Amino acid sequence: MSTKIATWNVNSIKARLDHVLRFLESEKPDVLMMQELKGLEFPEEAFAKLGYQSQNVRQKAYNGVAILSRKPVNVILDRLPGDDGDDQARYLEVEQGGLRLIDIYLPNGNPAPGEKFDYKLRWMDRLILRLKELRADNVPFAVGGDFNIIPENKDCYDPKSWVNDALFRIESRRKFRSLLNLGITDAFRIYNSQPDNYTYWDYQAGAWQKNHGIRIDHFLLSPEVADRALSCRIDIQPRSWDKASDHTPLILEIAA
Repeated sequence: MSTKIATWNVNSIKARLDHVLRFLESEKPDVLMMQELKGLEFPEEAFAKLGYQSQNVRQKAYNGVAILSRKPVNVILDRLPGDDGDDQARYLEVEQGGLRLIDIYLPNGNPAPGEKFDYKLRWMDRLILRLKELRADNVPFAVGGDFNIIPENKDCYDPKSWVNDALFRIESRRKFRSLLNLGITDAFRIYNSQPDNYTYWDYQAGAWQKNHGIRIDHFLLSPEVADRALSCRIDIQPRSWDKASDHTPLILEIAA
């Protein structure tokens, strides 16, 4: 037996509902983490018809994260600890069968330098602290979502063009490495060390057609969950669909 967990920045659940339903029907994940819902409305009934329960955190027009699951979950946190004044809908932590599932939409940070970039780095510091707590308590976890971080040169088509972007600036990548230094594993890289594997392609300049992409959607696993990992792959098909999201799903499979 195994558990299939997917993450996908849908870039508006209202605009992409049919795509999400199509993905659920074809891949049949046990859990789907979504980011960038972009609105206060959420189609719970449509997902319920396919057998999925839903938990979500929303805000008007921007951000928003949701977790769909076949089995019940317990909501642990609906915001990232560390800043009571931060009301952006970017974090959802649930528990299912002893496994902590964390869905994040990490701030983009552009333009950098600037306040948005500072917010990104502060948000990452808070995430590091939260995961440190879970590691100290030996809580098994999988963090999935849009990290808005390009970890290495091989994770983008043209590294030179990204050097000053918030997604690739050295400060961002150092924070990402700080996460990995907690003993956490980048699940995709367990199975694929090759370049040219991307999860995002801009709508402009034929980026999708040319495979000029970046890898910014990730699953980070605690040691206990990394030991259970069976596969982690990028499903590029949804990016080819009409009126697609600019991201495509990442699918993790772990032993139950």
